[in-house]
Amino acid sequence: MRDPRLEKLADVIVRYSTRVRRGDLVGIQAEPGAMPLIEALYVAVLRAGGNPFWTPRSESLHELLLTVGSDEQIRYMSPIDLHRVQTMDVHIGLWAEVNSRYLSRVDPARVAAHQSARKPWFKVFMERAARAQSNEPGGLRWCGTAYPTDGAAQDAEMSLRQYEEFVFRAGLLHLPDPVRAWEQVHERQERVREFLQGKKHLRFRAPAADGHDGTDLRVDVSKGVWINCAGRENFPDGEVFAGPTGVDGHVNYTYPAVYQGREVEGVRLVFKAGRVVNASARKGEDFLIKMLDQDAGARALGEIAIGTNYAIREFSRNTLFDEKIGGTFHAAVGAGYPESGNSNESGLHWDMVCDLRRGGTIEADGEVFHKDGRFLQPGWPGND
Repeated sequence: MRDPRLEKLADVIVRYSTRVRRGDLVGIQAEPGAMPLIEALYVAVLRAGGNPFWTPRSESLHELLLTVGSDEQIRYMSPIDLHRVQTMDVHIGLWAEVNSRYLSRVDPARVAAHQSARKPWFKVFMERAARAQSNEPGGLRWCGTAYPTDGAAQDAEMSLRQYEEFVFRAGLLHLPDPVRAWEQVHERQERVREFLQGKKHLRFRAPAADGHDGTDLRVDVSKGVWINCAGRENFPDGEVFAGPTGVDGHVNYTYPAVYQGREVEGVRLVFKAGRVVNASARKGEDFLIKMLDQDAGARALGEIAIGTNYAIREFSRNTLFDEKIGGTFHAAVGAGYPESGNSNESGLHWDMVCDLRRGGTIEADGEVFHKDGRFLQPGWPGND
C-alpha cells in the first residue's frame, strides 16, 4: 500500500503544478526506486486524460558512461533525448538518490564535458519552458520534485522517517487542501514580485564570519522579469527570482554548494562586469573551477533569487529544498531562464545559497526591504 501522502503529492503535481490536460504527452523521469510515486503520478495523469510514459534514470549507468566511455561518447547528445524534450507537453522529474555521491571520484573534467554536451537539450528545455510561462503555443510545462530515499535522508543527517516528514511538510502535504495552500503561497509571494518588478538594482549584504569578508553583491535587475515560484516548476517551492543583466562584488556562500554529487565547501565568488573573475573554495576547489570553465556561459550569472519558504529551516544538502529556505538568497552561475530576462546559455546551472538570518540585508534601489532573514512588510512571506 502506497503512502497516502504520495497520492496527495501526485494530485498536486498533476492538477496544480503541471495542469495536465486531455491529450497531453507527459514524461515522467526517475530512478526505479521511486516506483511508488511513479505509479501514483501515472494514475493521476491517466485520470486527467493525459498520456504518461516513464523514462528510467540510473546512477550506475551514468557512472559507467563517465568512467568507461570515450571522450566522444561522453560528448554525445542522444537524438532520442532531444526528441523527447522537443515533443512532450509535460515533463515531471523525480529526484530519488540512491547515493548522491556516486560521482565523487569521477574526473571533474569528464563531468564538465558531459554537462557541456547537454547544452542543446538545455536550450530547448529553457525556450519551451519560457513559452509555457507566457501561455504561448509549443510550451513545455514541467515540475521537479523529490522522492524520499535513504540516500537523501543520510545526506540531510536524518532518519528516513524524519526525512519523509521534512519533505512532505515542506510541500504542505500535511494540510487538508495542499492545492489551496499553494495558491495562498502564490498570493503572498505576488506582493514581493510586484514590489521588485521595475527595480533596477539589488544589493545583498551579509556580515563577515568564519574568517571570510562577508558578502556584498550588487546585481543589475533592470531588464529582469521577476517570477513567482509557488509550486509550479519545483515542488516544494518558495522563491521569487529574476534574470540578472549584470553583477559586481563578492559573495561567500554559507552552505556547501552541492552539484552532481560533489559538495564544495566555503565557496567564494568575485564578480566583475557580470562574470566570475575569481573563484575559490576550502574544499572541492578543483571541481568548482572545472565546472565554471566548462563553456563560455558558465561564469555568468543566470539567476538571482530570494528564498521564501519558512517551513524549510535547515540545510539538507538538497538544492531543491536548500534554495527555498526562508531568509536566504541564492544565485545560479550558468544558464538563465529566458522568461526571467536572462538568455545566457551554458551546460551549467548551479544554485548556491547564502544565509541572511544572522545580520544580512537586501536592498532594492537603496531601500532595505529584507533584514535578518525577514521581509519588513506585513502580509509578505513569513509575516502572515
